[in-house]
Amino acid sequence: MEENKNETNYRVVNYSEPKNEKKGGSFGKSVLLPFMSGVLGAALVVGTCFSVPSIKNELLGQSNTSIPTSTSSNNSSSGEVKYISLENYSDTAISVADKIRPSIVGIKVEYSVNSVFRTSTSQAEGSGIIITEDGYILTNNHIVNSASTNSYYEVSKANKVSVYLFNDETEYEAEIIGMDEQTDLAVIKINKTGLTAAQLGNSDEVKVGEFSMAVGNPLGLQSSVTCGVISAINRKVTDNDGKTFTLIQTDAAINSGNSGGALVNAKGEVIGVNTLKLQGTGVEGMGFAIPINSTRNIYEQLITNGKVKRPYIGISGKDVTEELARRNNLVVGVYVASIEDFSAAQKSGLKIGDVIIQADGKTVTTMDELTEIKNTHQIGDTLKLKINRNGQELDIELTLSEQP
Repeated sequence: MEENKNETNYRVVNYSEPKNEKKGGSFGKSVLLPFMSGVLGAALVVGTCFSVPSIKNELLGQSNTSIPTSTSSNNSSSGEVKYISLENYSDTAISVADKIRPSIVGIKVEYSVNSVFRTSTSQAEGSGIIITEDGYILTNNHIVNSASTNSYYEVSKANKVSVYLFNDETEYEAEIIGMDEQTDLAVIKINKTGLTAAQLGNSDEVKVGEFSMAVGNPLGLQSSVTCGVISAINRKVTDNDGKTFTLIQTDAAINSGNSGGALVNAKGEVIGVNTLKLQGTGVEGMGFAIPINSTRNIYEQLITNGKVKRPYIGISGKDVTEELARRNNLVVGVYVASIEDFSAAQKSGLKIGDVIIQADGKTVTTMDELTEIKNTHQIGDTLKLKINRNGQELDIELTLSEQP
């Protein structure tokens, strides 16, 4: 019997055919030698089995929380199976959920609906993120500000906002501190201290493919978690009201009531505020969150001022595409459609019909681009514009005022 060793994980044992022994041999030859050969052979076989994970587990009666995946092409013919343990992923999700859930609240809002037939009270549900231990909570504006009007009904602002904490059935009435429709963010506060404030991460460091967990109050099921990955960053999404947001996309399930909840990373840090999802036939796993870095200045101003102070030009504009420019003998840029009285635009000498083509030396083709450049300034700063007026280019400087 001779043992050969290969370079692979397997140990290969070759057995030669047994030779016939002569009759009348000694005890060593007839009994001891075959017995020892059998013991050695069995040991080699068991050793070989223990080098194969699936056989080892069968022998020891152990279970393995893992999934088989196919190996690379050069090993596929050998029948090898590579096992990837799910234990680390599971431990990560458990750790993240344990850390973040005490910082996420359920929110219920009551408001009045007045129609031509009757007046009734309706409710809406959402989620929020505790940002200070003394009761300040970050959420979405559309949760606490449902006011709207059309020809058939009028929805009032919130009559009552209630907050429910993790593992606490007490209803805490909340005060609306401030709302900002432009960013769809709001801050509310409850009269309670000793809360667990969420740890905020750095959304600028988020990478496509990394672990993500959405936590909130979907359909009233408080403290629900769903897991996925980051699908995209800096995704431009336009909502039903025509507002465009720059968001983080994830395939972690986000449902009605998740709005205002947290999107967190593998460290349990909040990297976004869940705000909307795409729905429709053939659409699945497309949720979006406001990057947490873009919320800091907003919620700080809401807490301090009750509103967000923004620089203001004072115009309404229309995007002039290449096709519109050709048809109307204009240039590509932002067409000034109206000018507010006493605004920075009026004081600077801008006129209706001007086409803004540059701001701070950067080419401008849409109103969104102009707004983005304007928002990099503070109230009182000077914004330099280049415009086209009746075929002539002019430079204009305006001093940004506060948005009314």
